[in-house]
Amino acid sequence: MNNSQHNVTENISSEGELIAQLADIVAAKLADNHYDLLTRLVTTLNIDYLTCAAALLHMLEQQSGVSWVNEPNTAQDNSALHADKNASVHIKMVRYRLDIGMYHQVTVDEIKRVLIEESGVDKNNISNIVIRHLYTLIELPDAMPMDIFHHLKTVEINQQKLDIRRVKVRNKKRGFMPRRKKTI
Repeated sequence: MNNSQHNVTENISSEGELIAQLADIVAAKLADNHYDLLTRLVTTLNIDYLTCAAALLHMLEQQSGVSWVNEPNTAQDNSALHADKNASVHIKMVRYRLDIGMYHQVTVDEIKRVLIEESGVDKNNISNIVIRHLYTLIELPDAMPMDIFHHLKTVEINQQKLDIRRVKVRNKKRGFMPRRKKTI
């Protein structure tokens, strides 16, 4: 770690300062070029983004000697920490259509494998896969970066491009609607 990096971590001595510095980095879009590296790390280690971020923070703490989290002192604190980590987090899901289906001899496991490898999405965040004859419907997290979305358009399974598209939600009921008679 060079001196300027070490000085940055020395200046972040509290969780609040860490949050402020991260907010500045995100607002200035200084981390945009790290998306590809993070995606490769997540895919290679077969972990989700949150676990990867936690491990990177831990590495930074080890190198800088600064700790931003309080270590649990009792078994009760420790069990509360694990309960929070394992608690179900509600992630907004979006329905997508893939241009690959039973006709292309694709399986659910194969679709999941390719999505995990190519986009870095956590396997637990892939749901409601419905394979039809010529296409597949699938739900993925809403926060998919555009560069990954565009990459998935070109990814192929069995020589067939996924050509992923977002499915528009329709709230209207379909059915017979009688016309009103005009009154004169």
